[in-house]
Amino acid sequence: MANTIKDQQDILDKLNIQTLHPMQEEAISVIAEQTNTILLSPTGTGKTLAFLLPLLDVLDPTNPDVQALIIVPSRELAIQIEQVARNMGSGFKINAVYGGRPMSKDKIELKHTPAVLIGTPGRILDHFDADRFSKKSIKTLILDEFDKSLEDGFEDEMKRIIGQLPSINKRILTSATQLEKIPGFVRLDKPYVVDYLTVKRKSTLAIKTVVSQKPNKLPTLLELLQHIGNEQGIIFCNLRENIDRLSHFLKRNKISHSTFSGGMEQQDRERSLITFRNGTSQILLATDLASRGIDIPELNFIIHYELPKHKEEFIHRNGRTARVNSKGTAYILKGSDETLPDFIKDSQGVNISKKAPNTPPQWETLFISGGRKDKISKGDIVGLFMKQGGLTQEQLGTIELKQDCAFIAVPLKESKRIVTLLDNTRLKKKKVRIRVLD
Repeated sequence: MANTIKDQQDILDKLNIQTLHPMQEEAISVIAEQTNTILLSPTGTGKTLAFLLPLLDVLDPTNPDVQALIIVPSRELAIQIEQVARNMGSGFKINAVYGGRPMSKDKIELKHTPAVLIGTPGRILDHFDADRFSKKSIKTLILDEFDKSLEDGFEDEMKRIIGQLPSINKRILTSATQLEKIPGFVRLDKPYVVDYLTVKRKSTLAIKTVVSQKPNKLPTLLELLQHIGNEQGIIFCNLRENIDRLSHFLKRNKISHSTFSGGMEQQDRERSLITFRNGTSQILLATDLASRGIDIPELNFIIHYELPKHKEEFIHRNGRTARVNSKGTAYILKGSDETLPDFIKDSQGVNISKKAPNTPPQWETLFISGGRKDKISKGDIVGLFMKQGGLTQEQLGTIELKQDCAFIAVPLKESKRIVTLLDNTRLKKKKVRIRVLD
């Protein structure tokens, strides 16, 4: 497929995007013309589309081998890019590989070689070392969130991967934060930098400080959440151990939430994001893993329950709110004896004594034991829940369709009735189990 202007518009139509942002337009033009490009732009500004559109333009539909490699630092980012790429409907085979899922699934997908391979360093290196496909046709290398993927922990793997790519003629590095020095093994000679980090956007981020007078900040956190009200947001912690402690506290206070940290199994992490995206959970309780590379909606607030240790973490956390043309608030919850780091500036105090109306989420997430491999579509699920389940269009929440299962949000008050009615019914040719997601 040649990515002509008409083709690009077709892709934007499929993604329900009316126009590209100035950053995207400039990045697409630069990437098309330059050998080496660094794209710097805040979280949530559409960098994925900015590098995928020009990438499609250089792919050869007659070439059966891998032609582009996209390396990312996290599983969630790999999954997100794969989903965006597939939604574009380019006609090219695109697959993501990452640790945390069975290698057997990778092998099945790689039997038919993709044109674009997305993956985390460790899993990509596993496939490279096993010689599962030819690397000679890989001409485009993309490092998304490169400041993270080129950190010390990944450096050896990245060096070994890039050392096995003899044909690279285009390198694209993207991030929301700059790296002081890019390692020489990347071979990024005289890159053209597209920098939108310092461009003033219409979005407005307010940074507000809430002081806990007691060493235990949990009561102050509860007071802050009661002040904020019904809105969805993320509470950031530095350590996964503290996620468990806060989760027990929120559960005792009947605040619906999902948890997200590196200590969780991949399936559990994905399902936490699903319940957060569809409105079943009000709060995402997370480590810095959630500050980048995950697919979640625009948020009105985030809370730094624990102070970030570095400026980059502060930037990426805050990037989850106040995105393009939007307003948002980053709350800093600090103890009375804690000192804010130098990189946190322009923070204002806030009175949280006034409570906002707080209605618990009214959605429940249902699990369906059938997916794409069973030839099930979102339309099939809509038909089942409306015709046999008796729900109206307004009562159907977000549907997420996976390879071997699906998830749908339904009104909380209808969930038990729906499960009783539809469990063990046929969806397409498959008898499916339907249950409330634990």
